[in-house]
Amino acid sequence: MSRIATLIATSSLCLAFVAPARAQTNNPNKPTWWDKYQFLTTHGADTCVGDPALKVGPNVDVSNECGPQSETYVTLNPARPTMLAGGSNEIFRLPMRGYFSADGGSTWGGVDLPLPIAKGNGLNFGSDPTLAFDSSGNVFYGYIVVYVGNGNGINATAMAVARSTDGGRTYPQFTLFSFEGGSGHFNDKPMITTDANPASRFRDSVYVAWDAATGGSSGGGVRLARSTDHGATFTTVRVDDPRGQGRAIGAIPFVGPNGEVYVAWNDYAANTIAFNRSLDGGATWSTPRIVASKSLPFDIAIPAEFNRGALVYPACDTDRSTGPHRGRLYCSWMDLTPAGNTDIFWSYSDDGGQTWSAAAAATDRLANVDRFNHWMSVDPVTGDANISFYDTRNDTTGARFMTDIYFTQLRAGTGSWLSPNLRVTDVSSNEHDCNGVFPCAAINYGNQQGDYAGLVSFGGVSHPIWTDGRNQLNPFGGCRTGLAMEEVFSATIDRKP
Repeated sequence: MSRIATLIATSSLCLAFVAPARAQTNNPNKPTWWDKYQFLTTHGADTCVGDPALKVGPNVDVSNECGPQSETYVTLNPARPTMLAGGSNEIFRLPMRGYFSADGGSTWGGVDLPLPIAKGNGLNFGSDPTLAFDSSGNVFYGYIVVYVGNGNGINATAMAVARSTDGGRTYPQFTLFSFEGGSGHFNDKPMITTDANPASRFRDSVYVAWDAATGGSSGGGVRLARSTDHGATFTTVRVDDPRGQGRAIGAIPFVGPNGEVYVAWNDYAANTIAFNRSLDGGATWSTPRIVASKSLPFDIAIPAEFNRGALVYPACDTDRSTGPHRGRLYCSWMDLTPAGNTDIFWSYSDDGGQTWSAAAAATDRLANVDRFNHWMSVDPVTGDANISFYDTRNDTTGARFMTDIYFTQLRAGTGSWLSPNLRVTDVSSNEHDCNGVFPCAAINYGNQQGDYAGLVSFGGVSHPIWTDGRNQLNPFGGCRTGLAMEEVFSATIDRKP
């Protein structure tokens, strides 16, 4: 996100600063790529390309790579559900990192995403991964390219979409669009989807939504780019009200069973989860509506993500199954409980987003527990709505520092969410310190877990993906720090009927 000013004022990476618990910054000037920029300009790019040996277990270490990773995303091929593709931010290296699996996530390989040629003596780097397969087996990887001048700071940002035809092993096609000068709009937080519906007249269209910020996440509004030629070219439109303040973050596109295109985002000026829809393949848009009002505008520095701050954003999807709730829209987001903790809330719409159900919590009712960095995926076969999230219920420090990934499910849109929630991680992670030492050299405090984590579901099987610091003190040959730092992990959840 565009939260630059905060990090400029604390350019020492804030290693000795602990924000008060539950402090709200509500400051849009702090993109996740800013910490990467600080590291690269000070130290240069790392040349480590990862360890080819992959560890397999109940939780699979996907990245096996030196340096920290953050902000994970995962998708799968609906024609071959055991084919997965994922991505993450690289903090000490220039490119984005892609991951691929042909065996349902048991083993993974890795690849670097392409970057354009740098301008002059500057450099370019990527940030904010997002991926989607179309019905033809192509996988599209969206991200931001940040152009850095030689001693002149950020020159510009652009949107990038790379295409792979081999399940994410290689990305030979690479498209840049929405190039914005550094003194104008900052492109930020892209999310991608495709129309994989067989009967849709917009089948295999590619959609990317993001906020275009002016000096922070304001002014540029929510934008959507669509491609009808398999990612070769993109056309951009504005999705929110152009007369409004444009104070948005976390825009997410999602597609209905008949080719409807939806976008939801956090309107932090109005303090709502906002929504809009298009019925002509993203060419024109209706008047924005509200999914829900909320109490937490932008972010909050909870103990488990005390420095980065946990971001408020929607994660939404549509029931594209043949079940009784086909076409139902679901959205989830983080907000404060009356007790002052963060939790994951949800709402649904059965009339194409015209009206929405009252917001309700999707998690176990536990006191003094924080949840954040969630993702939602609606299973297109079963119609189940699934959510994964970070959760502090297993904390043993007494300060809500320790996190696990948990999972919950609403079976075919009926009944109540799964309780107790399923624990996904087999080891808790502490992003605050290592063995009681603070600051810890093996933690990237500028990004910590980042702003989001991923989840994809298909045919009753779900694959969450996340970063944690369980290996933070493990030595890693070739790393600048000599430590593994935050790694990318995944797991497979197979819930039988």
